[in-house]
Amino acid sequence: MPSAKLSALCYWSVGCAVLFLSGCSSVPVDPTAQWSPNKLYAEAKDELNSGAYEKAVPLLEKLEGRAAGTPLAQQAQIDKAYAHYKAGEAALAIAALDRFLKLHPASPALDYALYLKGIVNFNDDLGLFSGITRQDLAERDQKAAKDSFDAFRELTTRFPASKYAADATQRMGFIVNSLAQSEVYVARYYFARGAYLAAINRAQTTLTDYQGVPALEEALFITLKSYEALGLTQLRDDTLRVLTKNYPQSTYLTNASKTLNDPWWKIW
Repeated sequence: MPSAKLSALCYWSVGCAVLFLSGCSSVPVDPTAQWSPNKLYAEAKDELNSGAYEKAVPLLEKLEGRAAGTPLAQQAQIDKAYAHYKAGEAALAIAALDRFLKLHPASPALDYALYLKGIVNFNDDLGLFSGITRQDLAERDQKAAKDSFDAFRELTTRFPASKYAADATQRMGFIVNSLAQSEVYVARYYFARGAYLAAINRAQTTLTDYQGVPALEEALFITLKSYEALGLTQLRDDTLRVLTKNYPQSTYLTNASKTLNDPWWKIW
């Protein structure tokens, strides 16, 4: 009897060992486990260059861990943000960049990180191109535009000699024009619905907050016509003088017979 029990115990032990080994064999094997940081980076760059951004991200995350505390780890963080951006994952890209900016305030790549943050939030379908795309400015994310402007402004202020500064400056001007035009769009919307005081307030916001942008001309015209609709002739005439002085060749003045209920923006 003791020998029978011993045999059964042996069979049970062997069975457990088989089950254990079979369980271990189901654990996925990481093919990058023995790769050096340099090989990881090379493979990640190959994925980035081929447009396989989703494949690049996990490689860069592994590289960040294995090369922690080295410049290669910082590069991995920047490249991961870029990969998220190119994959259409703006929120993940911004999160990665914010983390980088917090962890590495003295990094040589700080100017690029700020530039990339601005690019991620930059909507190149704003402002002057709206006539081509037929999109309503009021439907666009103005917060993203403002965040983009803030990143570009920090870049140009802190790193005026950066190779990204010139492009950032151009984009800042584009964003300002876009934001001003957005305010004018809303003012136009209010006027068309007879909300003249609201139209004046929105147009005045444009005149107060933005300087030297094309949208100011239209903001003055909306203000003028709103005063006229309210019967405030003195304020209307004052606004007309300002419009005439600043825009003597204004198409709004040469098409005075038009009303704001007409599609006057098509005269450009």
